[in-house]
Parts: sequence; structure tokens; C-alpha cells
Amino acid sequence: MARLNYLELPVASTGPAADFYAKVMGWSFTDYGPDYAATTTGDTDLGLDADTTLKVMLPVIQVDHLEATLAAVEAAGGTIVVPIFAFPGGRRFHFCDPDGHVLAAMVPE
Repeated sequence: MARLNYLELPVASTGPAADFYAKVMGWSFTDYGPDYAATTTGDTDLGLDADTTLKVMLPVIQVDHLEATLAAVEAAGGTIVVPIFAFPGGRRFHFCDPDGHVLAAMVPE
């Protein structure tokens, strides 16, 4: 079953953003390069992305079958905006729903 498992926030810089959420929420972050950091709780995690053109929060939905989900998105009238790619933790793609919302679908490694 598909479930929301991740949110990505565009940030100006990961360090100050991670410090803010650590102080406010007590979250700890793992750095994945100079422009990306994420919580790694195994529940719904938060990614901080300083290297994105996207300026809104990106919901990431975990699915069972990535290619079948991509086909279903297209068949239902959605648009693929970022094709399938690998990232630390799995593979994903980004899509736009008919109302213009950008989301991502992913499968873990």
C-alpha cells in the first residue's frame, strides 16, 4: 500500500535549517553532501534540500512498484516532471497531478 513517508523542504542552506529543527523539535540530521540533510527515523522523515529549483514542500510517497506507479500516474492524467533516478535510500520520480501539485513516488533500496 502506498504511504506518505518523506517530506522535502527547500532551504537556503542545510546547516542553519538543521540547527533550527534540532533546537525546536529535537531532530537530528544526517548530511548527504553540502546541499542535503535528512532525518533518519524510519518513520515519516524530513529532507532539507538546498540544491533545488522547487520552492514548495515535496511530499514523497512510498509505493510497492515504481514503474507501475509511473505508468498509473501517466494513465490517470498526471505528468512526469523528473524521470526515475536513484538516490541514497532507493529510487524515485517526481510527478505533477492534474491540479498542478508536485509529488514524488519512491521505492526503498
